Amino acid sequence: MTVRTGVRIGVDVGRARVGLAASDPSGTFASPVATLARDERDRTDLGEIAQIVRDRAAVEVVVGLPLLLSGKEGEAARLAREYAASLASRVEPVPVRLVDERLTTVDAHRRLRESGVPGRGQRSVVDQAAAVLILQFAIDAEAASGRPPGEAVGAARAARKKERRR
Repeated sequence: MTVRTGVRIGVDVGRARVGLAASDPSGTFASPVATLARDERDRTDLGEIAQIVRDRAAVEVVVGLPLLLSGKEGEAARLAREYAASLASRVEPVPVRLVDERLTTVDAHRRLRESGVPGRGQRSVVDQAAAVLILQFAIDAEAASGRPPGEAVGAARAARKKERRR
């Protein structure tokens, strides 16, 4: 089984902020990068992520898909899908994938609390911590299965669907 190498960017999309993480060049370990303010009007956050993808020569972007505990998709998942699609158009040809992120923000808060970060101090880093968890899950899932994690977003996904129909 061949493990893909290269930097991957992890994205935790929230209503007010977007957390970013990146892997090392071997694609083994995720670490925090930044927390960006969401910009619904001008979408400057998408531009900043696209620049990070270019600067780090990322081979893939992984966006968390916040499913409900039942596994169904709610409003937050719909918003994450829209965000991922917008991001995919800005980072093309770098593929964007959606991965299940149930409870990552809860887990990020717990881990920050356990590491001594006070409640007020968590706000500025919890989105980055959640992005790290999302990205590390994706890296580990791929290492275990030998397949890219989650589902493809955007043009790459449409091309694969078209190819399957032939």
